[in-house]
Amino acid sequence: MAVEETRVAGTAEFESADRGLRKTMGFNHLLFLSVTALIGSGWLFAAIAASGVAGPAAILSWAIGGVLIIFVAFSYMEPAGMLPRSGAIVRYPALTHGAYTGWMLGWAYWLSAITVPAIEAEAVVTYVGGRFPTSGIVTTSHGVVEMAWPKGILFGVGLMLIFFLLNYFGIRLLAEVNRWLTWWKIIIPALTAIFLFTIMKSSNFSSLSFGGHSGFAPYGVASIFGAISSTGILFSYLGFRQALDYAGEAKNPQKHVPLATVLSVLIAFVIYVAIQIGFTGAVDWHSAGVHTGDWASLTTGAWASAPLFSALQAAGIGWLGTFSQVLVVDAGISPSATGWVYLGTSARTNYGLSVNGNLPKNFQSPNRFHIPWVSLVVATIVGAIFFVPAPSWYKLVGFISSATALTYIMGGVSTVVLRRHAAQLRRPFRLSGMWIWAPLGFLAAWMVVYWSGYATLVQVYAAVFLGLPIFVWYYARQKGWFATSAKMWLAQLMSVVFLGTWCYIQYGGGWLLRISPPAPNAWGFWTYFLAMLADVLFFCGALWLLSGAEGRKHVNHGWWFIGAMWALLPVSYYGVYGPETKPALAFPYDTLIALAIGIVAFVLAVASGYSTDELKEIIAASEAAPEPVGSGSGS
Repeated sequence: MAVEETRVAGTAEFESADRGLRKTMGFNHLLFLSVTALIGSGWLFAAIAASGVAGPAAILSWAIGGVLIIFVAFSYMEPAGMLPRSGAIVRYPALTHGAYTGWMLGWAYWLSAITVPAIEAEAVVTYVGGRFPTSGIVTTSHGVVEMAWPKGILFGVGLMLIFFLLNYFGIRLLAEVNRWLTWWKIIIPALTAIFLFTIMKSSNFSSLSFGGHSGFAPYGVASIFGAISSTGILFSYLGFRQALDYAGEAKNPQKHVPLATVLSVLIAFVIYVAIQIGFTGAVDWHSAGVHTGDWASLTTGAWASAPLFSALQAAGIGWLGTFSQVLVVDAGISPSATGWVYLGTSARTNYGLSVNGNLPKNFQSPNRFHIPWVSLVVATIVGAIFFVPAPSWYKLVGFISSATALTYIMGGVSTVVLRRHAAQLRRPFRLSGMWIWAPLGFLAAWMVVYWSGYATLVQVYAAVFLGLPIFVWYYARQKGWFATSAKMWLAQLMSVVFLGTWCYIQYGGGWLLRISPPAPNAWGFWTYFLAMLADVLFFCGALWLLSGAEGRKHVNHGWWFIGAMWALLPVSYYGVYGPETKPALAFPYDTLIALAIGIVAFVLAVASGYSTDELKEIIAASEAAPEPVGSGSGS
């Protein structure tokens, strides 16, 4: 009886949690937040990074990436309108697939969201600090530009504290300051693209040759897709989710959240493609310090710390040199604005996980400005910690992109599952052609995860499954999954064993930090793969055996995700995005196999969805509430 009362209270809390947040954000606020998040550090660095992977064909990478993210955005339109919630993306999986799946995907999203303020701070330090020799920016022996201790790291920590203060004093302050900065962030990139067009060289698009590579796509078609995930292109489009994350604080979320999401992506799409075209044509090989046509060496050359600034300076035209100084100022403003918006997103991700029951209720505690301040403090501290293992924008961007894309697979799945199990809920925005858009959204995110490459996937796997013990230590114990104290302690002991084994596999396996080539003592792929798989299966199986009926139900609805993840890793290793010099799976066969796995995963994900207790609570609350005046079903 006590367990049932806990469940009812928990579901009521899930539905009512957003009522404590102020609904002060109009359409312009939501749109500007999304545009601000979209136009951050990506446009400053991703043009040169994408060129280094795909050459001139990076233009196509930006275009394809924009289309894919629109597919993903469309798959979230219907859930965002019918269930506007702060921290929405981490809450939908728990609504449709239960707490276990919700935690795994929520943890992945948390890892990606909480590192974005750090990477934006790194962008500011690198771009602005790189102009001053004593700022703490160094180039390593491997040619990677990064922040050094102490000056560079402390500069980044200081920026994180500024982001914290801007969020702490309320959503109204954040929205009002951001509204004016957004215009600056649109105008400066647009002018940069236009000015780059004035110094373009047509030869940069086709006739150059270096090391046997030449033409528009010097590194092959596969590189066009690989650049989407690994160079900051997808990262540059991730800001579309801001309207979703702030939906619980919107005045009219049913109408404004979908519209702000799509329009913000379209604005960024036009700017990004134009900048990539302009930068490609403006590359001055002598100034960049690399051989003519050697696109792959651009990110380790003289332009790496400030590529667009360097391109304008190299033109030797007075007024372009003057504008390049404005660009340096913008390099301080644009990433900073994105950083403080994303710090708010990170806080709301913590908030959403707390509402799901995955974190203590203290994470929902608002300050007098109605901001979840505990969540904000934790987001700031954890984000700053990432400066230590990844002090470079170029090192962190691939991980963030892949981890975020992994969570985006749930947009289309949630739409279908909610149609089936919550058909009676009002839908102000009903997605036409759902059976086209939903799988497209899933597969777009799935393929971006695959294209990120084996090196990044290993990092994502290591980080995502590292969070499993936390689920047992807090959520499963709090929710009474274990019938006896003995089972509860045994489950916690099992979690400790899993954690220790998992860390040993990642360190001893030799693949986590050095991928190409692997560490000299690295395990063979199949030894490494099977060891990781056995450890995860041990954890999930033990949790299932020790849990009661409620816990087993949640675990059962998460098997599809674990199976899909492990089916993808061998394809990544043997495909063209893996570490093998001569991959066994050539392009496009590897991509087609990954796509096939994604289709099966989508079918299993939809079949695994069910009417969770939290979803039933929301349906009951909606049926008890009066219908809004003048509203329709949206059908």
